[in-house]
Amino acid sequence: MTVGRAERGGGPLPFGVVDVAGPSMRPILRDGDQVLVHYGARIRPGAVVLFRHPLRQDLLVVKRAAGRRRGGWWLMSDNPLVVTDSREYGAVPDELVLGRVLLRMRPRPAWLAPAPALERALTYGPLARLGALADRLGVHRPVSSEL
Repeated sequence: MTVGRAERGGGPLPFGVVDVAGPSMRPILRDGDQVLVHYGARIRPGAVVLFRHPLRQDLLVVKRAAGRRRGGWWLMSDNPLVVTDSREYGAVPDELVLGRVLLRMRPRPAWLAPAPALERALTYGPLARLGALADRLGVHRPVSSEL
């Protein structure tokens, strides 16, 4: 998902608002959504992140951090039909990962960065069967026959 506009707040807290474009993060994010980014936030697998495209550093992109690889973060689209992600350009170096997307602000607010313990519970623990709650919180759940 490419970013149409990014504004970083001028205060002491490193937050900014970003307009997103494209289908790569459906269903969590859609074309025209507006998100709040925490620049410099700690990234962990499962987080939705904002980064500079490794081949076009003037282009800002939003993807999900799938995990660490040699050379940086492996960043993936949520939409399985979109393969313009690390499968195309490889691991993204740490210095190009700008921050974590915390929430979708517009058009329908949704928290995209739950606390680690809640994220684990929604992914693997007792709350894993509550798919609607995980979807509402933007928690990426692995496809599994156990769920």
